[in-house]
Amino acid sequence: MSRDPAPSSAEAKAFAQRLRQALKEAGWPASSTVVAHQFNLRYWGRSISVQTAHNWLQGTSLPRQDKLRVLAEWLRVAPEALLLGAAPALPATRAASLAKRGETPPDALGLADERMLQIYLRLSSESRHTVQTVVAACEALDAARRASAPAAKRAKG
Repeated sequence: MSRDPAPSSAEAKAFAQRLRQALKEAGWPASSTVVAHQFNLRYWGRSISVQTAHNWLQGTSLPRQDKLRVLAEWLRVAPEALLLGAAPALPATRAASLAKRGETPPDALGLADERMLQIYLRLSSESRHTVQTVVAACEALDAARRASAPAAKRAKG
């Protein structure tokens, strides 16, 4: 069984403080139950216990790298910011590549988008599937509209 690494006391305490701050800034309580539940909704591996979340929040253990990435993605911070206190910006090349593909950088979502994502994560698997189907249909419709726009311009001109 893979266990979380045994950190130095100062390292773990600093991580716990950054985790609690990230939770606060994201609008979540620094609750072991909330952290465990929200983490487990997003993690594809073996779920964590409330005790594990408590240990992270109290600074008695650190998450493994795969778990750190899930925490960071959920709380919308860089993994390095949680682990080390560094807060690197989204690299310009990544932001540019997202823009070229017509995608929104994760840090550009508005409050309504954030709320919608929070609601989505609480839905049953059946309801999530329905939302995914609707989104896929909307994406196909938008792609068809984009493809037909140049043809309509050529026909007019």
